[in-house]
This record gives sequence, structure tokens and C-alpha cells, in this order.
Amino acid sequence: MQRTEISELGEFGLIDRLSKQVEHYHKSSVKGIGDDAAILAASELQRVVTTDLLLEGIHFDLRYMPLQHLGYKAVAVNVSDVAAMNAIPTQITVSIGLSNRFSVEAVEALYEGIRAACASYKVDLIGGDTTASAAGLVLSVTAIGEAEADKIATRSGVKKGDIVCVTGDLGAAYMGLQVLEREKQVFLANPDASPEIGNYKYIVQRQLRPEARMDVVHELRELGVVPTAMIDVSDGLASELLHLARQSGMGLQVYEENLPIDKMTYDTAVEFGLDPITCVMNGGEDYELLFTIRQEDHEKVKAHADIHFIGYATELAGQAHLITKGGSVVPLKAQGFNHFKE
Repeated sequence: MQRTEISELGEFGLIDRLSKQVEHYHKSSVKGIGDDAAILAASELQRVVTTDLLLEGIHFDLRYMPLQHLGYKAVAVNVSDVAAMNAIPTQITVSIGLSNRFSVEAVEALYEGIRAACASYKVDLIGGDTTASAAGLVLSVTAIGEAEADKIATRSGVKKGDIVCVTGDLGAAYMGLQVLEREKQVFLANPDASPEIGNYKYIVQRQLRPEARMDVVHELRELGVVPTAMIDVSDGLASELLHLARQSGMGLQVYEENLPIDKMTYDTAVEFGLDPITCVMNGGEDYELLFTIRQEDHEKVKAHADIHFIGYATELAGQAHLITKGGSVVPLKAQGFNHFKE
């Protein structure tokens, strides 16, 4: 396989090579890559801005994360934050730090995934930065979105009696990670061993190449429903429920029997000796949307096949509880991913 050293092109040559295939989808992107700064057209809409920093060895492992998938995921997780504000993503910037183990071809593979995500979510890549890294790969993406002021959903808008909703299914990305980590250990012990992930395709894909739920954001708009509060499930359902409860000054109560879990997630959890409901509550990186709606909006969304009604808001300020199938009331704790946990 051909390997071109980044030093052969230099920073500006690399940027020129990566930016040749960039497409724009929004008129608001007046000027993108190629100047000291991008130019965005003024708008009457409110803008939302979010940034995620991904570090090799902390957020991803290149022993099982293909660079194309990493590029796609880096964009998707930022688009998910825009979606969680009930806004529409419009532009992104991408900054990367590269050690000398990465070739030009490797960076092109990363950007192939980035461009694929841009095309999928119709966002414009308008700039960023490229620099050397002493070790490993550093990847930072900033996303910009927009929405009418009365359409934006924050974490603080929950009202008593609101219905708690979540999209898709939960725990899949966490179990996909367990499979990948197991196969990595097998490989480290025996490099000639073939990975056995064929039977876990769905959950592995949920970990390696998650999707932001912009489809649901657009569908809610078409149905005339504005969530009273919204957050994406990146650090685990329990953590996100507590974020909504604490920032809204309300309580949230959800029911075990209503929690959505895919059969493969359930079966794999059992195979690994894990409680499936614990994986649903505390597993992260599903990037589904957790939101609340007014009771009168239930009729508008009740037929949606991918929105699940899991509970309701109470007056127990800042608290969240799980009602088990046996009727027990379990206080929830934030046990999902913590960047600074020892």
C-alpha cells in the first residue's frame, strides 16, 4: 500500500489536497476553507454552537476503529448535540493533531468519513486547523446549527406532567464496545486469530458508526411538536435523565417495562454476564434523543414507530427514579462515562 509522508506535502499542501472534494449545501456559508477565517451570512435565526474533542486512547482505539468510521463518528456526535437543541446543523470546522505515524493516505481515509457525514447531514465543512501531535491522533469538531427561537429545546424546560420520550434503542453501543474490547484482547494474545464479530454486526456498528437522530428532529417539526426539553444520550440514560431533572428543577420517573432494548443487545449482555437494564441505563454513546413533550402533543407522535414513551415528569425536584417491573422504586445515579473518573 502506498504511503506518502505528510512532510512531503507540508501543512498547506495537505489542506489543499483534503479540501478539493469539499461540497457546500448552505447559502449561509459565504466563505469556507482557504482564508484566515470562514464567513457566515447574518441570519434572523438563533445559532447554536457545540464542540467535541476526541483523543486517541481516551475516546477511540485505532486497533478496531477504522479511520473512515472515526471521521464519520466525529461529525455525527457533534450533529447529535445540535439535534439535541432541536436545531438544524449547517456548518462544521475540523481540527486535527497528527503524529508522524500517520500518512497522507490515512488522513484522506479520515476525511472520507468526514465528507460522508457532511453529505448525510447536509452540513458544510468550512475550516479548521491541522498541526503536529507529539503522540497519537487528536480530533476536534465544532458544529454550528440554527433554529427559530421558539423551536430551540434546552435541558431546563421540563414541566410537571410532561411525557418522557426516547428514540431508538439503548445499550447497543456499550455492548458493541464490549465485543470489540474482547476481540482486541484475543488479537493481542494471538495476532493470527480472526475477530468474531459477524454475529454482532448491529451493536458493533452502533459503537463504530453511530447516527445522529436528525430524522426525528425533522419529523417532529413536520408534526408540529416542539419538545419542552431535550438532550442526547451520550453518557447513559440515567445521567441524561438527571441532567434534565436538575436543570429543570423537576423530577423524572421512568418505567423498566417501557425501556427500548434491541434483542441483540439483550442477548449479548446476558452472554457477558451483564444486566441488560443496567446496560440500557448506564451505557453511553447511543446518541439517541431523550426529550419531554406536553401531554397534549402525545396524539401527534403516538404512532411514531421509533419514539418510545418511557415515563413522565413529577415534582420531585432534581431526582430521577426507575420503576422496576416488580414495582420497586429505584433512585437513579449518574454512572455513565465520566472523563475525569479515576
